Amino acid sequence: MKLLLTGLSHKTAPVHLREKLAIAEALLPRALQELQKLGAAEAVVLSTCNRVEFAVSTPNEIEPGMVLDQFLVQWQIPRAAFDGHLYRLEEREAIQHIFRVASSLDSMVVGEPQILGQMKAAYRAAQKEGSVGGMLETVLTRAFGAAKRVRSETGIGHMAVSVSYAAVELARQIFGSLKAQRVLIIGSGKMGELAAKHLRRSGASKIFVTNRTHARAEEMARLFDGQAVEYTAFPAMLHEIDIVIASSGAPHFILTRDEMQRVIGQRKNKPMFLIDIAVPRNIEPTVNDIDGIFLYDVDDLSGVVNANLKEREKQAQQAEAIVAEEVENMMARLRIEGVTPTIVSLQAQLEEIRAAEVARALRRMHGLTPEQQQQMEAMTRSIVNKIAHGPISELRRNATDPEGDRAIDVIRRVFHLQR
Repeated sequence: MKLLLTGLSHKTAPVHLREKLAIAEALLPRALQELQKLGAAEAVVLSTCNRVEFAVSTPNEIEPGMVLDQFLVQWQIPRAAFDGHLYRLEEREAIQHIFRVASSLDSMVVGEPQILGQMKAAYRAAQKEGSVGGMLETVLTRAFGAAKRVRSETGIGHMAVSVSYAAVELARQIFGSLKAQRVLIIGSGKMGELAAKHLRRSGASKIFVTNRTHARAEEMARLFDGQAVEYTAFPAMLHEIDIVIASSGAPHFILTRDEMQRVIGQRKNKPMFLIDIAVPRNIEPTVNDIDGIFLYDVDDLSGVVNANLKEREKQAQQAEAIVAEEVENMMARLRIEGVTPTIVSLQAQLEEIRAAEVARALRRMHGLTPEQQQQMEAMTRSIVNKIAHGPISELRRNATDPEGDRAIDVIRRVFHLQR
């Protein structure tokens, strides 16, 4: 079998090109069926916002590149538009790429978990259409196993690498559990919205939204099953809030030291976490000097993110070593599977010779009892097995050696075996 992967990603093509190659989810079954009609024994299509990739395996007599080229023509995808952007990987390079993608080592944000789920969804879609069931399926399932090892044996996915997520992780450190915490979003900044989404997923119990334009506050509140608050009313409820996300476009401080001193007094020094993601800042910096109040601005959060990115780079090196080991194991397995037909052919050839010679001998040797005939069968089988043991052991041993192809070819020629 031959294996080929072709496609483009955020590393090789801008979004307007990725969009042209993308396969909509509703059209995925048809695409997989078409690839099979064109000669692919197996086919998997991965189409996300950051990458579009086609992986196919074909019998040795069919060139997988021709299958994919014909597919692009039939789907009226302008191949010329992708010159210099498409990558085409074969055999080992394709396998290594699949393992690295599954382990999130080729992602825009190294260590993000979404890509593994997207790959598993692509695999399930291929299973549903019957377009996996051989070498490619084995490669994918082993890639998922490698990704699991990377997750469990490294810390590549443990550190926050976005400002909004870093804010949530800091809140978790302050409060422990976020399940009972009440959140107020001031303004409609994108990073504030993202932070609120992370807080909601982390279990924050109640989210309030306020904005100078109340309709916008209501719109944002719906995103988190939250509650809109009139802009003039939010100061009066601050003492009931545990986490404030400020992302207003106001040109001045909307929360001052004096005001927050009053609020923390009403809270009886119960901790309060303020996230100022606005530029210019919404919260007076000296608020951070008040006992019980933890204030972080964009620079503080960016520092956390940068430190975490450096740590992820270290973890990625460990992950690359795991992937390299798993790829080598995969290649060894495929090489052993590659010589299995040769081993079967050798055994069948020797058995055919043995059976013919035993039959010839029995025609000449009259009067042998059934027990004697069984003894002859057993003896000749034993001789053949001992003769076959050496070449079979060499075939298996050389199959695991990347340089073993020459020895395998010699054995095939000596016994007149086909590949």
